[in-house]
Amino acid sequence: MKAWYDACHWKGGVVVYIPHGTYYLKQVSFVGPCWSFMRFIIKGVLKAPTNPSLFNTNTWIGFRYIDGLVVKGGGYLDGQGASAWPYNDCSKNPKCMTLPVSMRFDFVKNSRIHHLRSINSKNSHITLFACHNINISYIRLTAPDESPNTDGIKIGVSTNIKISRTVIQTGDDCIAMVTGSKNIDISDVTCGPGHGISIGSLGGSPGEIVTGIKVRNCTFIGSQNGVRIKTWAPSSASVASDIYFGGIYMEHVYNPILIDQQYCPNPSSCSDLAQDNSKVQISNVTFSNIWGISKSKVAVTLKCSKLVPCKNVQLDNINLKYHGRGGPATSSCLNVIGDSYGRQSPPSCL
Repeated sequence: MKAWYDACHWKGGVVVYIPHGTYYLKQVSFVGPCWSFMRFIIKGVLKAPTNPSLFNTNTWIGFRYIDGLVVKGGGYLDGQGASAWPYNDCSKNPKCMTLPVSMRFDFVKNSRIHHLRSINSKNSHITLFACHNINISYIRLTAPDESPNTDGIKIGVSTNIKISRTVIQTGDDCIAMVTGSKNIDISDVTCGPGHGISIGSLGGSPGEIVTGIKVRNCTFIGSQNGVRIKTWAPSSASVASDIYFGGIYMEHVYNPILIDQQYCPNPSSCSDLAQDNSKVQISNVTFSNIWGISKSKVAVTLKCSKLVPCKNVQLDNINLKYHGRGGPATSSCLNVIGDSYGRQSPPSCL
């Protein structure tokens, strides 16, 4: 922290440098604004605490209120998540322990994160909140597929975010975009295992908006989902619009293309009467040039709201095969207004 303070208040070129070696690190928060462009270089391995009394916080390594930051170096963030995953019982325990994100960026802009590796995060690997103009590339995020809530990259209330040339293998969403995510460009990402690249869930609070999303040239291998939009039901009025998924290869993905406006991770707590009551308006969504192998017979699922049907959904050149029992792949549509173009395998339900 002393090194950060000195660097942050230095007028001129500056680097905070963590050399090769293994270092144990408690929760830290690196706060600006700083007088110069900050370079934070991690060459070594940083290990998070395993004592529960030391990780009851929402962040392990945090950066806040910084304009102009580079985090890089080829080093490792080892969240030592196995020590914390048994405490992830929020679905049944309202007083569950807060678990830390490995690296969190709050109110950071005009910055780059690249050439890093994060393993075994206790919660999400990387979270962006209220950030602008961030470029993430050449990172690898890894946790076991059964690890709970270990999202790769989670984005909220952030604009102009670019993610590219990244490998994410984790136990939850590879990339999750929640309310306030605008102008997000994702390309050349490999996802799996994990729950796919997801928008949502949306509708938990009034006025949530996600718009201007592009997911291009990505590969999904053995993930639970491919490209997904999910909203609560019932929900508050919200919007998801101007979304493009294109040039995507699926290898044994359970739900390659999925819009789910009846999302409920704990079905026992959801009412059947509420399942069509999402008020999230989904519109202007394109699925283009998506091919590969589906692990389930229903390769395309567009399950929209009865109250506010999905509008202008486009299926363009879809080629998804299913090699299991019961015949070829199928598609399923509910409350969708849209069109299909080019090759459609399975046959389009639009």
